[in-house]
Amino acid sequence: MKIGVNVLNFGPGTDPGVLRSWAQTVEGLGFDLLMVSDHVAITADVAERYPAPFYEPFTTLSWLAGLTTRVRLGTTVLITPYRHPLLTARMAANLDELSGGRLVLGVGVGWARQEFAALGIPFEQRGRLTDGHLRDIRAAWPDTASYGNRRIPVWVGGNSDAGLRRAVRLGDAWHPLRCTVPWLREAVVRLKAYADEQHFPVPALAPRIALKLTAAPVGGPRRLAGEGTIDQIMDDLDQLRQLGAEAVVLDPYDGDPRETCHPQAAWQALATVAAHFYPPRTRSEQS
Repeated sequence: MKIGVNVLNFGPGTDPGVLRSWAQTVEGLGFDLLMVSDHVAITADVAERYPAPFYEPFTTLSWLAGLTTRVRLGTTVLITPYRHPLLTARMAANLDELSGGRLVLGVGVGWARQEFAALGIPFEQRGRLTDGHLRDIRAAWPDTASYGNRRIPVWVGGNSDAGLRRAVRLGDAWHPLRCTVPWLREAVVRLKAYADEQHFPVPALAPRIALKLTAAPVGGPRRLAGEGTIDQIMDDLDQLRQLGAEAVVLDPYDGDPRETCHPQAAWQALATVAAHFYPPRTRSEQS
């Protein structure tokens, strides 16, 4: 099972130097994947949770590709309706080529009504638009990709039934965001049922979970996967492995933009996970 990190590409504490340090930390600790999020128009509903500056994902990942050598690069998630599908296909293919085949394209339908309005895109049609765009992106790739015959993996986000069905029809992996382990266990059963109904193979499982390291155990049915002591977090990762997860992305952002001014706390939590997940020899070989 591969472990990735959701890197904060937004907020008052984020600048090019901090992004460089994020990339060096993630790759240096031996993690397998570095992912960033996506917003285009930082409208009021977006700014409340993800304020400016917000670094555009394709631009940011292209720059970080030149600062790293091994770690894979991805989006968690690219809001599919925000860009013309041919533009997305071209940018994704170019980034994959320039990075030596390291791109993972995580996609989603979006949630910010004001941002959709600012971009002139009908919010109520975002699901239909996402489905059509994903089909067009896949169709365009044979004409836009030139780096061998490699296939860019598409992770489809969304915790709703519509998201599960979309992952079955159009994704290589299902990429649910910030959930509990019991909920995910039940959702995997539904994912397999949808795949059987539609006569499609079951997509891989690649969840994004919280990373909130605490000194005392966290209890209760609402505890998110990745929240609690290091023993709880390692147990969560083991349970996800048993569920068949091929990759897990750790998300250290807890919703307060002021966290971006103090990334060292997140880096320390990541170092603790890396020390428990990767044997020392493996970390040395991957660095």
